[in-house]
Amino acid sequence: MTRAADDLFPDHDGTELRHAGPGQVYATGILPAHGIQTLIREREIWACKEIEAGQIQPASLDLRLGTEAFRLRASFLPGPDKGVMERVEELALHKIDLTDGAVLETGCVYLVPLVEALALSERTSAAANPKSSTGRLDVFTRVITDFGTEFDQVAAGYKGHLYLEISPRTFPILVRPGSRLAQIRFRRGTPNFSDAELKRLHEESRLVDGEADIDGGLGLTVNLQPDKETGLVGYRAKRHAGLIDVDRRDEYEVLDYWDPLRVRPGEGLILDPDEFYILASREAVHVPASHAAEMVPYNPLVGEFRVHYAGFFDPGFGAKEAGGLGSRAVLEVRSHDVPFILEHGQIIGRLVFERLTNRPAVLYGEGLGSNYQRQGLKLSKHFKPL
Repeated sequence: MTRAADDLFPDHDGTELRHAGPGQVYATGILPAHGIQTLIREREIWACKEIEAGQIQPASLDLRLGTEAFRLRASFLPGPDKGVMERVEELALHKIDLTDGAVLETGCVYLVPLVEALALSERTSAAANPKSSTGRLDVFTRVITDFGTEFDQVAAGYKGHLYLEISPRTFPILVRPGSRLAQIRFRRGTPNFSDAELKRLHEESRLVDGEADIDGGLGLTVNLQPDKETGLVGYRAKRHAGLIDVDRRDEYEVLDYWDPLRVRPGEGLILDPDEFYILASREAVHVPASHAAEMVPYNPLVGEFRVHYAGFFDPGFGAKEAGGLGSRAVLEVRSHDVPFILEHGQIIGRLVFERLTNRPAVLYGEGLGSNYQRQGLKLSKHFKPL
């Protein structure tokens, strides 16, 4: 059973966040890294072990797996009347000790209590997403809270533990305590960012090269022009491939896990049902230091496909001032039920931008060892370069 929030966080008194960082400060918006550090100091973010500096990204915090996992009969939301562990007692098939590492198999649903917990003020909410490398492995993750009615959403004022649902779809994965599969963003108030403001931001900062399609966010289209050096347009995951250790880097041979994709110029790509594809956007994206962005799937009514995972784009992604010259968005794509032809330049997703409360001291790519700055078509960091 979960313990009461007052027992978990006896020292928290609801103190309002005080910003200390560079540039103008806004009352609402996404918290940058130094805002997250303030939450940690004021124990609005709490952990049973010290939060590492490397977990704090320019506008998000990496979340760590705890020491045990539960294999579940099915995914669930606890609902407004139950804690997560109450539902786990009903749905768990068995408990798995992660201390020495454990394999999470494809097609199974697991739940892992996370190291981090929250004691947010009434004006601070949060939202979670898989990390980029997690999505590119086709590992489905969702953060759940006690008494929660939505995945990946943390209500303002939430005080309690965080849990991660994990379901590998294509590759079995090896995880251990401290593995980072998901990330979380913190938001003050309820900021609104209209298409008119997005158009002004594009005029000032050139969010994409070329013309911007702005309608409920910034449209991204798929690139199916073969790469001049490799001739590739993407990759399709191989079924029944080997195990992937999520904490290894540059470890695995690409061709053991992926089939390279080529298309003839001017021809589309046929997506086979329930296959997993890595593609890239035609546009090079630039996220200015003042904003953060999130990929949202395109309207499913326009086709039987979807970008499989949403994703966070940190301030500085693709920005020249952070060592980028525009970076392509990597697209994790599935077709559902029937084969579907993707055409070059077809809209496949949208980027929604939100203002930060103020500029982070360090941007994506600036001395952080960011894996995907200046990227084109790129697999996750676990694979050796071709």
